[in-house]
Amino acid sequence: MNFERKIDSVASYTFQSLNLRAEIGGNSYALNLDGEQIILDAGMHPKEEGPDAIPRYQNVSYDSANAIVISHSHLDHIGTLPIAQREHPSAPVYLTAPCAALGEALLHNSVNVMSSQREELGIPEYPLFHHREIDYLQDRWMLRSYEKPFSLDPSGESDTTLTFYDAGHILGSAGVLIEKDDLTIFYTGDVHFEGHTLIKGARFPELNEPDLLIMETTRGADERPTDYTRRDQENRLAQSIRDSLEAGGSALIPVFAIGKTQEVLTMLDNFKAEGLIPENTPIFIGGLSTKMTMLYDRFAESTRRHRPGFEILRDMKVNTGNKRRRAPIEYKPGAIYCLSSGMMSEKTTSNIFARGFLQNPANSLLFVGYAEPSTPAGVIKGASSGDVIRLDGSHKIQLNCTVDEFDFSGHARREELLDFAVKARPKKLLLVHGDPPAVAWFQEKLAIALPETEVIVPQPGVLIKI
Repeated sequence: MNFERKIDSVASYTFQSLNLRAEIGGNSYALNLDGEQIILDAGMHPKEEGPDAIPRYQNVSYDSANAIVISHSHLDHIGTLPIAQREHPSAPVYLTAPCAALGEALLHNSVNVMSSQREELGIPEYPLFHHREIDYLQDRWMLRSYEKPFSLDPSGESDTTLTFYDAGHILGSAGVLIEKDDLTIFYTGDVHFEGHTLIKGARFPELNEPDLLIMETTRGADERPTDYTRRDQENRLAQSIRDSLEAGGSALIPVFAIGKTQEVLTMLDNFKAEGLIPENTPIFIGGLSTKMTMLYDRFAESTRRHRPGFEILRDMKVNTGNKRRRAPIEYKPGAIYCLSSGMMSEKTTSNIFARGFLQNPANSLLFVGYAEPSTPAGVIKGASSGDVIRLDGSHKIQLNCTVDEFDFSGHARREELLDFAVKARPKKLLLVHGDPPAVAWFQEKLAIALPETEVIVPQPGVLIKI
């Protein structure tokens, strides 16, 4: 892919957003630390297609990065890693072992998706990378553990050190502490402080006036009820499932393959143990979720969990469908279906399954995560009973089933992030990974809580001195 090259600034310490826009999606940032260049994350923008989904890697000189650091394995943080590595062929990639395992599977799946979209959507540049390229580039992936500092240079010659801290977002997610001379930088990545059903919450260091804090702001526009508790949401979900089962129907829970699937499955296992749903209720999973759950199980003994050693596929006896025939999952009454994708995107398992599911009033469609308003899941959330829903280009279905949604966000509440920033008291604070209304809330609150801190919303391509 031919890019117009730009000359890097001679400024000693700078930050630059490589994102397409100042919003959620396609995350990637460049840090220049007195000549040492670090690329933070290498995401693919989920709302864009083809080359438009790639961060502005052309803003950084070819092969100038000393390292690429990946915070976690969601598509908007790792989805263009092969392209970033192509742009910086000498740079090692630092990430945790679970992030590498999940990321490898996600990238290979992305090749398959892009290959099918090449003809369907008429995008000649697809796939943006290939299976063999992923396998080849993995030789430069350097696995690092939490809370163990390591040098920016694999040979140990650099005086810049990095330390991963558990971010509690998904398996293997990390916040990154970067230290050079007297300079201290912390990048939160995507963070969840409270903890999930399976994965424990973030364990970040106590920061003491760092020079720079780069903080996500995903939920800045979300005002949770003051009486919110995760347990109340779980009880509501269990009740909704029971209602469907008792009515002779089933429950469909669209889930993201990484993180949400495994959290919901663990929740369902807890429900059975507590008698909240019948113990013999069959649970089906499908799509990319199965592969990712296998990888979650691989790290059952080596990561921070509320249920150490618990292996979902082994201990729950989940139904994973017929792999040999690759046949669509068949509907059965009295069951729970946890199917990807969470936004019910066209041609995904949850979307295809919904064609024969939505018309049955005994069924329940239960949303446990965010959905873009333009996606099928987003359209359904905004619809009323009896509306006709377009699931894809050729399938229109009447919405007769019960629809409900629950708040099990994998991102920290805005109040928690605000508290984290106030305690840290950074000299400079960059607000990233947030749409304009979310960022605006943080700007307003931080102006009052941290009047001496310089708060900036990075704009694409603009160099910010640290």
